[in-house]
Amino acid sequence: MFQIKNFLDNDDVRIVDRKGPFTVAEYIRDLSVTPASAMTAYYSNEMNVRKRQLVCNMGETAGVTCQAGAMQWSVGNVNATTGIKGVGDLFGKAVRGKVTGESAIKPEYKGDGTLVLEPTYKHIILLDTSDWNESLVLDDGLFLACEASLKHKAVMRSNFSSAIAGNEGLFNLSINGKGICAIESRCPKEELIEIVLQNDVLKVDGSFAIAWSNSLNFTVERSGKTLIGSAASGEGLVNVYRGTGKILLAPVDSFPSQY
Repeated sequence: MFQIKNFLDNDDVRIVDRKGPFTVAEYIRDLSVTPASAMTAYYSNEMNVRKRQLVCNMGETAGVTCQAGAMQWSVGNVNATTGIKGVGDLFGKAVRGKVTGESAIKPEYKGDGTLVLEPTYKHIILLDTSDWNESLVLDDGLFLACEASLKHKAVMRSNFSSAIAGNEGLFNLSINGKGICAIESRCPKEELIEIVLQNDVLKVDGSFAIAWSNSLNFTVERSGKTLIGSAASGEGLVNVYRGTGKILLAPVDSFPSQY
């Protein structure tokens, strides 16, 4: 038996989202400051730059898979495993981690206690795969945690040459099954743009898409029909999503060089 006091019930902490076993806690003010950093902390808070943490209630799920090194503390009957089910599974996860840029081995936590992940200044967004026809693709580096029942797979875009030319990764991480997934985004949920396609096409100039339906055909193409047309438009290569599904777009580049 355990009790957690002065955490989620702290008047300086608020709950910004809750889905399945996951709760997103946000620190309204950063009180752990020095006189030298107080002004920066004050204006950071005014501009919605705040610490956030993902809290996992293990009693509401069969298990949670996290990004490697994300765990901060746990209480109660919470046990960590590698989630590896044999040599073949290890090899598959190693290959998937190599091509997607994610950690090869993501620890799985099981039990009936509480698991708390490291604080982050990024925005933690909870996605229900049921809203994505139980299969969605994430942009590189966004995965934080998900229910262990969800399956991970590396998906390859359609055209190899254009991916290389566009300086984009060839593979992305796909989350499949029924459950909740948590991602880290530079953009808050309130500013994300949702595009729903019905046998149509979306073209994006840059890494603004953070998640999209696995049913969409994702390629990198010239913005114009010809090289001269692309050069004249000033856009060059664009990310293209075709088919039926939806895309979440951020109003700013997902991975700017200064971030």
